[in-house]
Amino acid sequence: MAAVGEVVSGAEARRIALGAQGFGEPRGDGDVRRAIGQVGVLQLDSVNVLCRSHYLPVFSRVGNYSRAGLDELSWGADRELFEYFWGHKAALLPLTAYPLMRWRMRAAERQVWDEELSPDVTAPWSVVAGMRRLTAEQPGYVDQVLKLVTEKGPLTAGEASPDGVRRKRSDPDPDPTTGKMWNWQDAKIAIEYLFCTGQVTIASRRHFERVYDLTERVLPADVLNAPEPTADEARRELVRIAARGLGVATLKELCGGSGQAHFPLPAATGREVIGELVEAGDLIPVRVEGAKQQAYRWHEAEDHPIDAQALLSPFDPLIWNRDRTHHLFDFFYRISIYTPAPQRIHGYYVLPFLLDDQLVARVDLKADRQSSTLVIPTLTPEPDAPDFIEQLAAELHLMANWLDLEHLQVTATTSAARALSRGL
Repeated sequence: MAAVGEVVSGAEARRIALGAQGFGEPRGDGDVRRAIGQVGVLQLDSVNVLCRSHYLPVFSRVGNYSRAGLDELSWGADRELFEYFWGHKAALLPLTAYPLMRWRMRAAERQVWDEELSPDVTAPWSVVAGMRRLTAEQPGYVDQVLKLVTEKGPLTAGEASPDGVRRKRSDPDPDPTTGKMWNWQDAKIAIEYLFCTGQVTIASRRHFERVYDLTERVLPADVLNAPEPTADEARRELVRIAARGLGVATLKELCGGSGQAHFPLPAATGREVIGELVEAGDLIPVRVEGAKQQAYRWHEAEDHPIDAQALLSPFDPLIWNRDRTHHLFDFFYRISIYTPAPQRIHGYYVLPFLLDDQLVARVDLKADRQSSTLVIPTLTPEPDAPDFIEQLAAELHLMANWLDLEHLQVTATTSAARALSRGL
């Protein structure tokens, strides 16, 4: 089908996307809640070479803020966020999104028993395959885990084994799709299933390890008792959240079935939801110059000049869709933490550097906590990038201060790195 709607230039689409993500507003006012509302979701990741990934998108938008304050919003007694899966990824979401996830919790429960149900909308496959195996081998085991959490929670997965023994299945796994990575202990499988289905939730993090408890003991009663939307209503609202956060995007970026979608839905469902939002006036069809796919602009998204400088986490919602990053910014970006060291081109934990409305460099960063130093092992400017050294130096000073690191050290030896060293 031919693209329809007004033509939007690539530069306009880029500015709309940046504005929707909170980069079109003054920085440094410390409005953490507003920043979280704009990004819509904070992806969680265990890599800690610089700092945990969920802290970085807020820093990129508001500057120096209290990470302990974000911890309180996420896991404190008066929390405003909760953990669940955004697509297939663990994430922090505003409590207002909890009712929107209930249909997914029920779908996750059905998927364990219904092999025909699409995996696009439910639990991670590690939970599904593990539960099918565990239920056949140890009927009633999940009920025992739930009983233990009820009586003794909050508990980590390692503490949730009913007999106190940590064990994995000793026989070869008959389902090779689970992979060695997901060869979890039985209690881990059971408690993750209870988490996916909403019976337990994440009460806190202990050295970043999940601590589980009954959902009704963790989340506020008004959230749990809020009216539950239908599955169709929930899907529409989730795509609205994605559209507000993306500004302008294709169907695939909004809700396609791939892991890079903002909120994955089966293809037919996604097309139906997009059509309904277009009819309602929430989404406006547009054609982005140079792009083949139909795009949609959030009806309130506007094109404004962008005055920004920010180091972006590899898991920042602005750039987590690598294909979108490529066509919006002409910036081919892949994370290298799983790449063998000899094959890395730009470093290990590489953060793109945003200057105004362009990604102008790749900055490899490491927090050496023992020496209290923010280390820059690699710096790679983009071809034809404008001069950015002064702005990057200022951003690195700000980041070091935010991370309570006393020193900055450039170990890279390129001409750009030498200029940065002088600037620092």
